[in-house]
Formats: sequence, structure tokens, C-alpha cells
Amino acid sequence: MRKIVGEARLLLIGIPVLLWTAIPLYHMMLFALSPKEAAFKGNLWPDHPTLRNFELVFQQKHYYLNNLWHQMWNSLIIALAVGLITLFVATAAAFAISRLRVRGGRIIMNMALLTYFVPAAFLALPMYKAMATYRLINTQWALILAMVTIATPYAIWVLKQAADKLPAELDEAAIVDGATAPQLFRHVFVPLMAPSMVAVGTYALLLAWNEYLYAFLLLSRDVDTTLAVALGAFLSADDSPWELLMTTGVIYALPPAAIYYTFRRYMAADLTSGSVKT
Repeated sequence: MRKIVGEARLLLIGIPVLLWTAIPLYHMMLFALSPKEAAFKGNLWPDHPTLRNFELVFQQKHYYLNNLWHQMWNSLIIALAVGLITLFVATAAAFAISRLRVRGGRIIMNMALLTYFVPAAFLALPMYKAMATYRLINTQWALILAMVTIATPYAIWVLKQAADKLPAELDEAAIVDGATAPQLFRHVFVPLMAPSMVAVGTYALLLAWNEYLYAFLLLSRDVDTTLAVALGAFLSADDSPWELLMTTGVIYALPPAAIYYTFRRYMAADLTSGSVKT
């Protein structure tokens, strides 16, 4: 009986959360599969579903879509760069703080986390000024460095917490065998931290993929900006092509979904790694 009550509680929580998540996705697909004149009729499903909108988007047959694939490529390159750089910096910092126990490392980590007390939107103009000072405006490096700055403190904290769970005996055994700090990092720390590193890298990548404000400020040319900013341009028209906007949104959501399903087993392993390693 207690088990049934527990499952019922989970259903009472899970079903509203599922609906809250699924309904916007459903309406996105409804618009994407509807002809323009039928998109706002309020039907639960279009009378005559069509893939015409996907054809228009893929072939860039609208002036808002002239640079679609170039902007998609920009988003991909920036997101991958942010994920890799954040992962490298956070992993090295977590190793130094947790395993090498460098002096003042924990203080530096806590000070970095304090930056989250200031909303990222408030830092947009100072970040713009900094990038302008170093002449990085309208370059992909401006957005990459800005997003790495935002993602790294949290990434360091997550990896440091995971590193603290690793048995110290592993490091001691490697040191007895003559391993140096770089060898300890490469052959012991990184393999054991792989699931956590995948989770952190995915977090940083998706953070950069979905970023709008910083991309809007730091990249002003259509050929340089990301697709997230380009999607915002649809809303500036008097007669916004909602069906094309939603179709592009569906396409834009596919890479993050693919990344999640590719690495989900590694992230699931990270959730249970503490019980195995400790």
C-alpha cells in the first residue's frame, strides 16, 4: 500500500510536469505542419498537415532565412568551442583544487561562484565594453569567451564535488609508482571523471547554443550571428511568418536533443558514480 501511495504521488507530480513540457512542443509541431492560413484556427491537429514549411526552411525561401545554414554553423562552432574550453579549464581547476590541494584554491572557487549573485544580464554591457577594448566585437571569440566566463564557475564547482568523491588511495598508489602531476591528471583523474566531464561539457555547450542576449550584443552582422538571434528577427515583421519560425525552431532543437540522447548514459552513470567509487 505504501508503494502504491508513493507511485501515485509521483504520478501527481510527473503528469503536470509532462504536460507543462509537452504542450509547447506540441504547439510548435502544430504550427510547423500547418499551412499559413490554418495555423491559428485552433484545431488540435491540422486538417491538411504538410511538410511545405520544412521545404521552405531547408531551401531558405524567405528573406529571414537567407543565412540560415551559415547561422546554424555559427551556433554549432561557438557551442562546441564553449563546451571544450569550459571543460578544459574546469577540469584542470577541479584537479588542482581537489587533488593537488593548491593553496587558496577553494577561496578562488568560492569567489568565482559569487559572480552568480549578479545576474548575467547586468554583466552584458561591461562584457561588451571589455570585448570592444580588445577589438573582439563581431568575432566569434567575443561570444565564446563571454560564455566560457559565465559557464566556468559552475562547471568547476560540479567537477570539484565529483573529484572529492574519488578515493585518495588511487592518487597515492600512482604517486608511489612514480607518476607526476600531469600523468596523474591524464591517466587517473580524467578517466575516472569522464561521466562528470560529459555532463559539464554538455551543460556548457547547451548554454552557449541557447544564448540570445550576449549573441545579440556581441555579433551584429547577419553572417556572424547565431541562429538564436536570427529567430528573434522573425518577430520584428508586421506579418510574422509564424509557421516558418516554428519550423526553424523545431530544426534548431534537434542538435541539443541528439546531444542529450548520445551522452545520456554517461550522465546517468555520473548520477550513480558516487555509490560505486566511495
